[in-house]
Amino acid sequence: MLTTFLLDAQAQGGLSPMIFLPLMILVFWLFFIRPQAKRAKNQKKFIEDLGKGEKIVTIAGIHGTINKVNDDGTLMIEVSPGSYIKIEKSAISMDWTAALNKPAAAEKK
Repeated sequence: MLTTFLLDAQAQGGLSPMIFLPLMILVFWLFFIRPQAKRAKNQKKFIEDLGKGEKIVTIAGIHGTINKVNDDGTLMIEVSPGSYIKIEKSAISMDWTAALNKPAAAEKK
């Protein structure tokens, strides 16, 4: 009986790598790929929803207000009265812009 148990254990040893690899792929997908895809989707939605008059912060740290949204994927932002910069929509930091607008949203309530 003990011999049969040991033989079964050796036979199952060949299956553990076959189970281990898909399990590792699943864990990798759950903790790395899925959150990154979700963040990219949120960033895309954030950029599409930008409109005139919104306060933004670029990834370079430039603060400004959107003056014009162009069709070619660029924005004209006003960094000081009468001073405008043309930037790409992808250069806007979602995190920093949300942090900038968070206190303003709290004051309106």
